[in-house]
Amino acid sequence: MKTAMKLAISALALCTLSAQSLAQELRVTVWTGSEAHLKMLNGIAGGFIAKHPGVTVKFETVPVADYTQKLTFQVAGGNAPDVAWMMEDAAPAFENAGLLMDIGPTLKATQGYNFDDFSEPAMALWQKDGKVYGVPFSTSPFLIYYNKDMFDKAGVEDPNQLAAKGEWNMQKFQEVAKKITEANPGKWGFEFKDGEGYASRMTHALLPPVRAYGGDLWADGQCGLDKPEAVAAIKQLHDMVFKDKSIVPPGEQGDYFSGNSAMTVNQISRASKMPEAGFKWGIAPLPSGPAGEAPVIGQAALTVFASGKNKELAAQLVADMTSKDNVAVMAQFFPPARKSVLESDAFVNSNKLIPPQQMKSVAAAIVNGRVHPSHEHVPQIFAAMAPRVDALWRADANVEEALKGVCAAIQPLL
Repeated sequence: MKTAMKLAISALALCTLSAQSLAQELRVTVWTGSEAHLKMLNGIAGGFIAKHPGVTVKFETVPVADYTQKLTFQVAGGNAPDVAWMMEDAAPAFENAGLLMDIGPTLKATQGYNFDDFSEPAMALWQKDGKVYGVPFSTSPFLIYYNKDMFDKAGVEDPNQLAAKGEWNMQKFQEVAKKITEANPGKWGFEFKDGEGYASRMTHALLPPVRAYGGDLWADGQCGLDKPEAVAAIKQLHDMVFKDKSIVPPGEQGDYFSGNSAMTVNQISRASKMPEAGFKWGIAPLPSGPAGEAPVIGQAALTVFASGKNKELAAQLVADMTSKDNVAVMAQFFPPARKSVLESDAFVNSNKLIPPQQMKSVAAAIVNGRVHPSHEHVPQIFAAMAPRVDALWRADANVEEALKGVCAAIQPLL
């Protein structure tokens, strides 16, 4: 009897240890804390878990302002996540450091995956020397979000109405922002992206107008911020902040999503915040400029770290999350890089919060836009830029001289 009991206990312990050894948790770092986004992601992960008994998937939210820095610290500390969202501007640094796994073989071996369905421009940043270091889950253009109620109160046409007439340009943008500010005391006409235009989103604040004027932040190893096109664009922003007082200035809070600014720049993923906004709203293309329309695309991909403890399984999770069916699910918040999904009626009708006609603007911007500049030294470039950009956002700043200072600081890194 005792022998039988010992055998039973030993068998139970062995089963428990076997179960523990088989159980695998995949950590996925993301920068969203949106309930709608996480519900969708957990639903997609649920399908993967069903096909892989004993596996769990945990999404860990890291605030966007600290995301790349904290991800770097995790990797350096030997605690890399299995899968990570990766911003386009940070990708080259992680790729060139050899930190990312080549997931191409796993993707191409996955039945029904159809790797060629991803557009070549969308994949350009994530492939090198025949290796695949990431799969874009979001190829998302920058858009103007606007508060229709504030436009109506000021008696001015909204961006979509102006765009339909061919009048939605940088000059009109400045004009309506000023009128709206005057009609809504204590509020502003425009807020930079996520309220971080003077800090973590400084390049997102500068890039759309600079591109509309025909310039760029940097290209081909050369800083572009001291070129005439960029200087003219940023002088206009500076005037809006300090002369018109229509852009939320440094040190002030003018959250668009709380109704304190009439316009902001963001991507369709932020539409998940709008049901709680309490005002009528819409999305529209970025205003054109002297160089015409210049859509800007922000891109993010799913990547697997080469040092991850479960990297083969993690690569399979990426393949599953970027299958055609799951890309179609994610398209409601994250515009796809898969051509078959982007070109479908399902994409135009995918977001219940955004009318199909406005979603067509999103699709057009993806096709015609250019991705935010990237560089292997982006962390160092941003660190060098920050104090010089701070000097720019002063009422008495000489914009041209300040921008020469920015270029002098970052040119050695380019």
